[in-house]
Amino acid sequence: MAKHIFVTGGVVSGLGKGITAASLGRLLKSRGLKVAAQKLDPYMNIDPGTMSPLQHGEVFVTDDGAETDLDLGHYERFIDEDLNKLSNLTSGKVYWNVLNKERNGEYLGSTVQIIPHVTNEIKDFIYSLSEKTNADVVITEIGGTIGDIESQPFLEAIRQIGHEVGKENCLYVHVTLVPYIYSSGEHKSKPTQHSVKELMNSGIFPDIIVMRSDEKIEDEIKDKIALFCNVKRDCVIENSTVPVLYEAPIMLQKEHLDKIVLRELNLFADDSDMSEWKEMLKNIKASKDTVRIAMVGKYTHLHDAYLSVIEALKHAGWKEHSQIDIKWIESEDVTDKSAKELFKDVDGILVPGGFGTRGIEGKIEAAKYARENNIPYLGICLGMQIAVIEFARDVLGYKDANSSEFDEASKHKVIDLMPDQRGHVPKGGTMRLGAYKCHLEDGTKLREAYGIENISERHRHRYEFANDYREEMEKNGMVLSGKSPDGNLVEAIEIKEHPFFVGVQFHPEFKSRPNRPHPMFSAFIKAAIEHKKKTI
Repeated sequence: MAKHIFVTGGVVSGLGKGITAASLGRLLKSRGLKVAAQKLDPYMNIDPGTMSPLQHGEVFVTDDGAETDLDLGHYERFIDEDLNKLSNLTSGKVYWNVLNKERNGEYLGSTVQIIPHVTNEIKDFIYSLSEKTNADVVITEIGGTIGDIESQPFLEAIRQIGHEVGKENCLYVHVTLVPYIYSSGEHKSKPTQHSVKELMNSGIFPDIIVMRSDEKIEDEIKDKIALFCNVKRDCVIENSTVPVLYEAPIMLQKEHLDKIVLRELNLFADDSDMSEWKEMLKNIKASKDTVRIAMVGKYTHLHDAYLSVIEALKHAGWKEHSQIDIKWIESEDVTDKSAKELFKDVDGILVPGGFGTRGIEGKIEAAKYARENNIPYLGICLGMQIAVIEFARDVLGYKDANSSEFDEASKHKVIDLMPDQRGHVPKGGTMRLGAYKCHLEDGTKLREAYGIENISERHRHRYEFANDYREEMEKNGMVLSGKSPDGNLVEAIEIKEHPFFVGVQFHPEFKSRPNRPHPMFSAFIKAAIEHKKKTI
């Protein structure tokens, strides 16, 4: 039977439940245990795929095509295990499944209620992950905060699981805020006490309390929380803010979190081996050079919208012993007149994925400036598409060239829906999601970066490179460096006479790891470093 660890949070959102869960997963994996992770989100959306990045940050896509919460990106980067559709559940999915079962008569005429029907749906989902992965430990994070109305069915479900699997197979970890009041010069334990009391009202008694604070917490506060919240003294764990996100597992290991979890679950495991992780952190701290990358997007004031891209850039930078300095550029601010000033001090330009018409012309100007001034360019998803549009306009001379997403009236739709995507297909049915194979052409920068002929990368998009323009594009200097195995879809482009100008239809950022940077980002950062040297 798998051991279950449930991570809840209180007082405020954004405390770092996801980082705590991911760090614990890394620590347990370092002991030879097979770890699976998932997040339960109480919001009523089916998934975050239709939610604005302004509200929810990026959508993280798994190999099997699930559009999920950004915390799953942390799980993959820390634990280094590919997640799947069983790794993220929302209230929307729960009620959708329950109501469909009711309509199909699967409840045999019963009155459908929160308990047991909704809670059973949640429990089945949690148990399914352990069965599918054959994991030793399943870590389940409950989104939101204790006291939220929509969280109640999830809390009841995990309470029931604790009863069903037994005390030695279930552990409750509660992450809570311990604020520091500067006027009085002390930490306050009352928010934690109230949060734990609220959790206890749900029938859940935390085994471990993880205290989030920016300042070191005094022993007196830890003693007080242990006493008032009825937990063992060594189960009150300090989780302080760290300079580098990936220091969190080491910090929590120093607090003996993994040892305590093993003890409380009566679980036997190997000694921890975090040597590779520590070597990575040593390299990060030793990275002194700086590379400046312009990130051209339309959510530049909400960096979580590009979280995986940011992390992938950092991973690649550290490999090259450099820190990444991101210059955030609002795409609507980029024009033919402003581009020179905006990009005068950058070593590379990156245009990430996105949807909608706002800011598109600015992104096209960014691609044009990078192409004409030999600045390393990486276009991801939409970033590739706008590079194709720019090339069609300024090299082929089709001034109205566009994507049918932005201008259906354009006579030169170089980015378009494929024939099988047209007609009465539901909008979601036209989206290409998840991992797809790609063949890399010999002699290209893409092939050089990966070092192999065939790759698999994750997608999240609807529109494609229009095949009618292939021949003309290639004759004028564009290289179609990546294609689907059947050759029907263009997956990547390059500009032949350019130091580094690459666009990819997929999202390489999702597969980058801090101790194993993605080759596409590594190649981009290397090119940016070379450009910086030449500029100096």
